[in-house]
Amino acid sequence: MMKNFLSLAILFCLVFTYAVEENINGQNGVTNLSGPRLGVTLITGKSATTLEEDFDAIPIISQFGWQFEWRFYSIEGASTGIVEFVPLIGGVEQGLFLPSLSGLIGIRGPKGTEFGIGPNISITGAAIVAAVGVTKQAGQLNIPFNFAVVASKEGYRFSFLIGFNVAR
Repeated sequence: MMKNFLSLAILFCLVFTYAVEENINGQNGVTNLSGPRLGVTLITGKSATTLEEDFDAIPIISQFGWQFEWRFYSIEGASTGIVEFVPLIGGVEQGLFLPSLSGLIGIRGPKGTEFGIGPNISITGAAIVAAVGVTKQAGQLNIPFNFAVVASKEGYRFSFLIGFNVAR
């Protein structure tokens, strides 16, 4: 499991570096699609038990953060490669500070459907995150709706996030 996680993390870093370098150089149609995110997460397994017993908190928490996203390898009317870096803070409504950080490599179809996978780090340790979603457009405003599953030995986390960004 750790070897697979390490391989995925290395692959993510290579693609992320490529996307950022291309964004800086302005080549290959790279577009920055970063913006705020908010949502809710359901925590299961050992992590939920720890929240309930040690912190007297329910295992449904708010999420607030920012999604850094770069689109690369884009062909008009076809699928687009994307790299995402998503830091979140959860549980503030219950007086908690639960940080997490996800890095995803994915693909977005021409109608806005998307899928991504990558590493996740939180206070419970390293995990794998997979996300699906759709981005709707209102003029130049993009409104992403995403559902993510984080799988770790401590349990699963199921998140729904929404946000917005303007293509730059």
